[in-house]
Amino acid sequence: MLASLSYRPRHSLIERIDPRARWIYSILLLFSIVLFWDLRFLLFFFALAMVQYALTNLTWRETRRAWFFIFFIITMMVLVNTIITSGGTISQVTEGPVHPVLEIDTRLPVFGWPIIFTLTIERLWYALCQVIRILSISSLFIIIPFTMDPRQYGITFRGMGASDRLAYSMDLAFRFLPTLTRDFNITIDAQRARGYELERAQGGLFAQIRKMAPLMVPVTMNAILEGEDIINAMDLRCFGLRPRTWIQQLAYQRYDYLLIGTGVAILLASLVLRFVFQVGDFWVPDWLITLAT
Repeated sequence: MLASLSYRPRHSLIERIDPRARWIYSILLLFSIVLFWDLRFLLFFFALAMVQYALTNLTWRETRRAWFFIFFIITMMVLVNTIITSGGTISQVTEGPVHPVLEIDTRLPVFGWPIIFTLTIERLWYALCQVIRILSISSLFIIIPFTMDPRQYGITFRGMGASDRLAYSMDLAFRFLPTLTRDFNITIDAQRARGYELERAQGGLFAQIRKMAPLMVPVTMNAILEGEDIINAMDLRCFGLRPRTWIQQLAYQRYDYLLIGTGVAILLASLVLRFVFQVGDFWVPDWLITLAT
C-alpha cells in the first residue's frame, strides 16, 4: 500500500486554489527568480514566497524536517562551494574588483603545503544572494506536499498537459519517499524485536555499512517487489492502451486565472528588466564596500 506525505485539510486560502494554478504560478516564479542575482530583486521574490507560505497555515512542527534538510543543503553549497572554494560563483565575484576582509597565506607546519585563502566582501554578498535565492525557490515548492491532496497528484499533472503515463509516474514519485520511509521504520522495529541494536553499530565506515545490511536489504527488496506489484496491477488493467478517466475532477475558477496571470506578468516583467533594460546582475552596495575598507 502506497503511503502519502503529511497532508491534512487546513481550509487555508492556498487549498482553495486549483493545484494546477499553484504549480504553474510556482514554475513561472522559479524561472523569474533564476534570472536575477541582484539582492534587491531577490528580496522581492522572497517576500512573495513568504506571503504564499504564510497563507498555508503550516506550523514549524510539521515542516521542520524538510527545513532542516534545506538548511543543510544551503549550508553545504554556500560554505563549501562559495565561501571556501569560490566554485560556482559568477565571474563578477571572482574576476572583478574585490575588497578583501580576510587573507590567509601560510604553510602547514609538517608538510609545508601552502594555504592561500582570501575572503572578500563580494564573495560574502554573493553567498547572501545565493541563500535568499535558494530559500525563495524552496519556499515555493516545500508547501505543495503539505497542502495538496495526494489524490490530486495524477489529475493535476494530467490537467497540465502531461500524458497519462507521465502523470501517473509523477503520482508514484511523490509517494515513493514516504512509502520508503514507512517501510524503513517497520523494518527497524522488526529487527529490534529480533535483538538488533542500531545504536551499538561501531567500527569503521565499511564495518558500519556492513552492519546496516539487516536494514537496507529488506527495505530495498520490499521496494522492488512493491514496484513489480504496481506494474503487474497496471498491466492487468491495460493501463496506457487508451486515455484513462480520473475520479478527481478539477475546474479553474476566477482566482485561479488571476494567479496564473500574475505569474505570467511577473515573468514577462522579469524578462524585460533582465534582457531589455539590462538590470538584475550581481550588485554590491557602495555603503558595504565603504564600511569594509
